[in-house]
Amino acid sequence: MAAAAAALRHLATGARLAPRGRAGGPLPPHLQQLQQRRGFRVSAPAAIQVTVRDALNQALDEELERDERVFLLGEEVAQYDGAYKISRGLWKKYGDKRVIDTPISEMGFAGIAVGAAMAGLRPVCEFMTFNFSMQAIDQVINSAAKTCYMSAGSIGVPIVFRGPNGASAGVAAQHSQCFAAWYGHCPGLKVVSPWSAEDAKGLLKASIRDDNPVVMLENELLYGVPFEMSEQAQSKEFVIPIGKAKVERQGTHVTLVSHSRPVGHCLEAATVLAKEGVECEVINLRTIRPMDIETVEASVVKTNHLVTVEGGWPQFGVGAEICARIMEGPAFNYLDAPAVRVTGADVPMPYAKILEDNCIPQVKDIVFAVKKALNI
Repeated sequence: MAAAAAALRHLATGARLAPRGRAGGPLPPHLQQLQQRRGFRVSAPAAIQVTVRDALNQALDEELERDERVFLLGEEVAQYDGAYKISRGLWKKYGDKRVIDTPISEMGFAGIAVGAAMAGLRPVCEFMTFNFSMQAIDQVINSAAKTCYMSAGSIGVPIVFRGPNGASAGVAAQHSQCFAAWYGHCPGLKVVSPWSAEDAKGLLKASIRDDNPVVMLENELLYGVPFEMSEQAQSKEFVIPIGKAKVERQGTHVTLVSHSRPVGHCLEAATVLAKEGVECEVINLRTIRPMDIETVEASVVKTNHLVTVEGGWPQFGVGAEICARIMEGPAFNYLDAPAVRVTGADVPMPYAKILEDNCIPQVKDIVFAVKKALNI
């Protein structure tokens, strides 16, 4: 009997310690033996492909479900499922009180959203494009951004202004501006600018949960682009901290710093330059304000060269701010050459495609800038 009891205890311990399969049960015996003999480890479930559009939709759905104070308003966000289908299915799921179609009056519905935030709700205010946010810029800057300060902290404005920003395709001068520098200039606002699907989901969820007004600058041309989304990012509690950049590619020769769609161009340029023996470190800023200058400084200390890339105009832009901060800080002493900026052309966006292409930073422009910085 004692021997039998000892055997049962041994089996029970073995069962507790046995490797588990993906479904939570023990692995088949032949796989356990193979794992033990060869030192194999069971891999985590593979990442899935998710478009930026679907990532944003997931984030909105999860936050509307999580917090009844959250609601979405904007032009065509409800019955039409959104101009870019970001809010697909949300009106049918949550109804008229949580997903609200508005008139074509940015000043009006932005003001409604700011007032709702002051009253304790958590609105997500969608602009069909951030070019139209200029109609509501008084609400964004004077009401949302400054109220917490002017009330000595007694009135918070937990609101998210989101929508596509920057150049799209063939929409000319009045629909192609990048507002990263505009809103990044204003104290009281947080400004985020996602590139990948994980960026979009994690930053939108963090923005909705933040107690301050957040401007989220998306990119229309990224909405349909699929990215790998890790198992961690598929969780309903996944958020990306506002104010933290991400090193997308490690390198040793030059630092490329960018945000939004140009991050992809930087990675493409890095692949091209790697074939010539140049290893680029690519930093995805993710947040414009507060800017994670520490990550940029650490990279510049390692690579000794800096190139900034953005789709906006050059004067007083995001790249100009990065260069100034590096010049004023400890990393300046590690630069072996002047920093180089790659920006949009300093003109209103033309309508003709060939002119538009020449106004927007391309991979070849980044490659040229890197070679200029490295003097090769």
